[in-house]
Amino acid sequence: MSQEDDEIEKSSAPLIEHLIELRTRLMWAIGGFFVAFLVCFFFAKQLFNLLVIPFKWATNWAGLDPQKVELIYTAPQEFFFTQIKLAMFGGLVIAFPLIAAQIYKFVAPGLYKNERNAFLPFLIASPILFLLGASLVYFFFTPMVMWFFLAMQQSGGGDQVQISLLPKVSEYLSLIMTLIFSFGLVFQLPVVTTLMARVGLLSSQALVDKRKWAIVIAFVVAAVLTPPDPVSQIGLALPTILLYEISIWTARMIERNREKERLARERKEAAVAAAERAQGAGEGDAAG
Repeated sequence: MSQEDDEIEKSSAPLIEHLIELRTRLMWAIGGFFVAFLVCFFFAKQLFNLLVIPFKWATNWAGLDPQKVELIYTAPQEFFFTQIKLAMFGGLVIAFPLIAAQIYKFVAPGLYKNERNAFLPFLIASPILFLLGASLVYFFFTPMVMWFFLAMQQSGGGDQVQISLLPKVSEYLSLIMTLIFSFGLVFQLPVVTTLMARVGLLSSQALVDKRKWAIVIAFVVAAVLTPPDPVSQIGLALPTILLYEISIWTARMIERNREKERLARERKEAAVAAAERAQGAGEGDAAG
């Protein structure tokens, strides 16, 4: 075997090990998602009934009977595919901690210890913030949006026809999934900006300077991600602006901590240099 072939074989060995590690992590992530998908599909009807509860709250707010809430499907296969979509969404949410852990285990060996310690808190904070956004959607914004739509109904009588809201199961699920995804994504803003500030790609002053643009972009993104009604658009834009202000605060905290660490390091280096000078002077006096 030539020297060139030997070098190629040595360089390919780590690559093969990384590919084997990647395959293992992918198998764990896909397996966890598949198990979670099966569990969610088995309880799909119960999960859907759980998601309908905010609709019942909105019905009660509108002065209607919440026990008469009715959803329909107009194609034979519609509710079946709705359950599959719900199971996939629920499986992804349930399996996310496992998927994130597998990603971290694959990436962590290539990071320094301080980088791993810095990355791990954000890995924990991300699903927590997503759940906070989803909870805000479930307990407040979905009932508000459905109440807004229910208020457009027309009771009929006289020269008016009766117009009633009778949503399809697929459309209702798409609405609540869109809201949960939008709010969950927006609630990642402090995580993203804090990470960028930590690695030096973003500063608190830059965030302050771009505040006006951020407010405009928040309303534009809310208009794109949410249904075309002012309640959900304003409801997403206002938390986004609040999270942007929190991001400015966290960036300032990181900059202050970095400055404290720099000053502490400079004082330590100055103390070491002074000790070395004193030791050198003492040795000079002893020699004299």
